Amino acid sequence: MAKDKAIFTCTECGGTSPRWLGKCPACGAWNTLVETVVEGGNAGASKNRMSAGSYAGLAQAQAVTPLAAIEAQDVARSPSGIEELDRVLGGGIVEGGVVLIGGDPGIGKSTLLLQAMDALHRTGMPTLYVTGEESGAQVALRSRRLGLDHSQVNVLAEIQLEKILATMEATQPAVVVIDSIQTVYSDQLTSAPGSVAQVRECAAHLTRAAKSTGIAVILVGHVTKEGALAGPRVLEHMVDTVLYFEGDTHSSFRLVRAIKNRFGAVNEIGVFAMTEKGLKGVTNPSAIFLSQHSEPVPGSCVLVTLEGTRPLLVEIQALVDSSGPAPRRLSVGLDRDRLAMLLAVLHRHAGVACADQDVFVNAVGGVRISEPAADLAVMLSITSSLRGKALPKGFIAFGEVGLAGEVRPAPRGQERLKEAAKLGFTVAVVPKANAPKRPIEGLEIHAVERVDEAMSIVRGLG
Repeated sequence: MAKDKAIFTCTECGGTSPRWLGKCPACGAWNTLVETVVEGGNAGASKNRMSAGSYAGLAQAQAVTPLAAIEAQDVARSPSGIEELDRVLGGGIVEGGVVLIGGDPGIGKSTLLLQAMDALHRTGMPTLYVTGEESGAQVALRSRRLGLDHSQVNVLAEIQLEKILATMEATQPAVVVIDSIQTVYSDQLTSAPGSVAQVRECAAHLTRAAKSTGIAVILVGHVTKEGALAGPRVLEHMVDTVLYFEGDTHSSFRLVRAIKNRFGAVNEIGVFAMTEKGLKGVTNPSAIFLSQHSEPVPGSCVLVTLEGTRPLLVEIQALVDSSGPAPRRLSVGLDRDRLAMLLAVLHRHAGVACADQDVFVNAVGGVRISEPAADLAVMLSITSSLRGKALPKGFIAFGEVGLAGEVRPAPRGQERLKEAAKLGFTVAVVPKANAPKRPIEGLEIHAVERVDEAMSIVRGLG
């Protein structure tokens, strides 16, 4: 049988080239040629294989049916044994689901998955750990270091896709880990492992195998310098769940965030602490993001943010200092452009001018806050630092601030307030629409509609 021939196709115009070029000869676009496979010259069997196997649908063919006539069934989940990982996945590992997990080198991806595979195997589920970056001896050494004594997880050191698929078919595991997808290659392509074509084709074959056999597949992906998953963006569209490992390698805490999940909530996070025995779930993650001050200090305000379904208390710190001719605006964990907008609103609608001051804002603990509900806490922390006056002890605030100076409600405000009261906070400044109808025990709530009103209340509390 003739070997499959590879050509390079432009993703912009569809033009082809027998070899890779930096510039498409048809449309002139740069870096758009990707490798694809065509049948060999007289390889009829190859053609049949490509049409029936490589391009087969992921679901069985069915007749056209109204939605109301289709029986809806909840997906069955298998708990991984790691509570924080199950939270991010939406309750556990789904049969036939494909999970892509990415993160910086050394952040703990392989460690977490090896722990999860061992926990799953101890519950009676057959598992397979495919490593393309380490030998079996290195994986065994890591398992001993993590305290996984007498682990029965099956390990396969292999990078050829066809051998991996054959092993999956022969051993029939319930869960397979591919560490990592960038090291796997297929014989159908001539490009090197890690190239766009190899990553896309290997991920597509593994996804098809997962859907047809019911084996859950977990893919480990490398990330670029910008923090995005390496390889084609279509990789994220193929899989069911995309998880990102976040955190500083110099810190012992790690966050696992779901940015896509067909079987659960997106933006859900799991919090882990890196220990000598691997990653351990953190039961009270709010304690990580709150600094321990014996007395309130100027420039500090606690915010109740929402990560997926979990309310978290995060401390926002601000430092306002006299500046030279070019004031600096720097934020860590918050959007810098939004900081500039809030400073303008603060000047226009609250009479607090920082035009000649350096302004530094930081979210404690390395967490990244993207929701606008942090606006009010940021503005109060900046005002506190500028005036050198600390906010009251046990004080929290949240709410979105508009350009007209209004304070808009945040989603699920009741849950935020209950979480703050549970952790011992006593005073809250919140949008009027988030004020509870019934008082919350131990929490004094001040509902505001505008920024200047919030500033007046805080001055009165001091």
